[in-house]
Amino acid sequence: MNEKETALKSILAGTCNQPHKYLGMHDMGAGKKLIRIASIEAKSAFICFFEKGEELHAMQESSIKGIWEGQFELDEWPLYRVHLTYEDGQVYDYIDPYQFLPQITEDELYLFNKGDYRRAYEKMGSHKMVVRGVEGTLFAVWAPTAQRVSVVGSFNFWNGLQHPMRSLGSSGVWELFIPGVTDGALYKYEIYTQFNTLRLKSDPYGVYFQLRPDTASIVFDSKYKWQAGQFPPDAESANSYEKPMNIYEVHAGSWRRHDDWSWMNYREMADQLIPYLKEMGYTHVELMPIMEHPFDGSWGYQVSGYFAATSRFGNPDDLRCFIDRAHSAGIGVILDWVPAHFPKDDFALARFDGTALYEHEDPRLGEHPDWGTYIFNFGRNEVKNFLISNALYWLREFRADGLRIDAVASMLFLDYSRSTGEWIPNRYGGNENLEAIEFMKHLNSVISGEFPNALIIAEESTAFGGVTKAVEKDGLGFTYKWNMGWMNDFLRYMSKDPIYRKYHHNDLTFSMLYHYSEKFILAISHDEVVHGKRSLLNKMPGDDWQKFANYKLLMGIMMLHPGKKLNFMGNELAPWNEWNETQGVEWHLMQWMPHSAAYHYIKNLNHLYLTEAALWEMDYDPKGFTWIDADNASDSLISFVRRDKSGKGHLLIVANFLPDAHYDFRQGVLEAGTYSEIFNSDLAEYNGSGVVENTRHATEPIAAHNQPNSLMIGIPPLGFIVLKKES
Repeated sequence: MNEKETALKSILAGTCNQPHKYLGMHDMGAGKKLIRIASIEAKSAFICFFEKGEELHAMQESSIKGIWEGQFELDEWPLYRVHLTYEDGQVYDYIDPYQFLPQITEDELYLFNKGDYRRAYEKMGSHKMVVRGVEGTLFAVWAPTAQRVSVVGSFNFWNGLQHPMRSLGSSGVWELFIPGVTDGALYKYEIYTQFNTLRLKSDPYGVYFQLRPDTASIVFDSKYKWQAGQFPPDAESANSYEKPMNIYEVHAGSWRRHDDWSWMNYREMADQLIPYLKEMGYTHVELMPIMEHPFDGSWGYQVSGYFAATSRFGNPDDLRCFIDRAHSAGIGVILDWVPAHFPKDDFALARFDGTALYEHEDPRLGEHPDWGTYIFNFGRNEVKNFLISNALYWLREFRADGLRIDAVASMLFLDYSRSTGEWIPNRYGGNENLEAIEFMKHLNSVISGEFPNALIIAEESTAFGGVTKAVEKDGLGFTYKWNMGWMNDFLRYMSKDPIYRKYHHNDLTFSMLYHYSEKFILAISHDEVVHGKRSLLNKMPGDDWQKFANYKLLMGIMMLHPGKKLNFMGNELAPWNEWNETQGVEWHLMQWMPHSAAYHYIKNLNHLYLTEAALWEMDYDPKGFTWIDADNASDSLISFVRRDKSGKGHLLIVANFLPDAHYDFRQGVLEAGTYSEIFNSDLAEYNGSGVVENTRHATEPIAAHNQPNSLMIGIPPLGFIVLKKES
């Protein structure tokens, strides 16, 4: 048996990696062309050339059953159709996919293998296109060790022998243009591995998937026409460090549902969530991962379709509409993104071509012990390319304003959540994941180069230095970092019975010692109100009134402390129960006064934040914050000043963490003048005691708190006041 016969039999057997070399049209010389197709079940086969109308030209079955051939007098390379008939009389007519040249260029493959093909999603995956006037879909997938890869789907009876793909050599990429496949077609990749096993995989670059538990990818061509302009509209407004940022973290599946408990789609969420954000005084919404994922209980953090908006809430254009309408309302959209790890579900990335392709083979590097997931191999160019092009995809194709990067700490350290012997040191013997660190630096450099206004936010819980320092200065290059230290310290402090708070005063004030080391966001996220941690209200000590007062004090100090803000959905209602994704936000609580008062309190607090530039304009400039008294542990009192750049915005904040009011309290001030109360957490309308309400106070030349001037004020129990110096 010669090489050609062996190859043709391998096509029929499903083990050929170069079907185009033998199928399709081939030049025989002397003005002759050979056309060869494979069909084991056909009774007869004919060719119909586009330029010759409906005339059929018979093909002959070769000595190898299932291989059909025909020679034709042709100088050019005309397009043709194949016309097959079967024993039962059925007819199958199709445009032969093996007559088309590769649609991925050598330059694109070079960049892909180099890890620098930033628009890889434009060729990888499935894409509707027109080739030589023929409409169809290009499929492309990376599976370097596979013996054969086929496209299977609703258009070929999921038959892996019908559409084997072309291997593009050492690139590891396989591609095939299939005429006639259009929007809505279901498909997967059938991979014949080097171990002679078959794997059926969804598309790593797929942009749309079936609703779980089904897992097929869906051909989808966006037709969305954007309405809103660029957001932010200009470079000045994009300087987020000197702008207000109050983020509302949302789990799309449980913020609000229909009466029958079915999900709202993205467009319905736009109808309800966006006006709510404007009403409540939020500047941004952060969506917990809306990339496709198989398990509702993962909240989206175990992603199976990195390029796909989950079909739970509609199609990709529905999400585009949500973001577009948010921008029209002046709301920024941040997407939660998970490049640290991915699930082991067999239909997705795990052991994609039969080998550890996207992950490490060694479990000490490639498996996450806490989450039972695989860890990306950040040292592999094609994996880095997958993730970087994915980040750019959401920023470019969906116009997201930023990405919140999940679990950064788990990426930084090789021994994260591992005991001795369960991890492998780096080449210098240390525990830093050098490949992941380099990946993050490169990711942030690329994003800042292409989207200089993008918000790239690290959820990073360690003391790793330089997270928000520029890459050129040997930092990681993130725009912001969540301040997990402040969150842990402050929640621990607030959970103490007030009688013991004087022994833990450092938890209240310590954050300002390191605040200027990074660009911090103060986050009270979903992680703080799940898994037995209790709701914010239920963390608070005391009777019911004191719990609500402490809750208001907690939320208030967060908004007054330097740094941008993030609050998880539902926290504004002060629920007793922790969040449960199967139950959602407890909107019914609004019928009870303490919870409706909490809602109005948060709304007014947010609008105070937006109105007063002193609360955000100099978040990262030491001139914007000054302690007046950080040391009064015995009375559990603190006081500080926030300023804006103009010097006209001068706010004095005094907070009392004990349940005893102060009616005639001598408070030192930095500047003499007249001060008016603009916010009081203990007003009756907020379910407060209402025992203290300050009006206008002129300073007196009486020394207090090491200042030459002071005010005589009242301070509410378990509350705070904000006094503004009049110009």
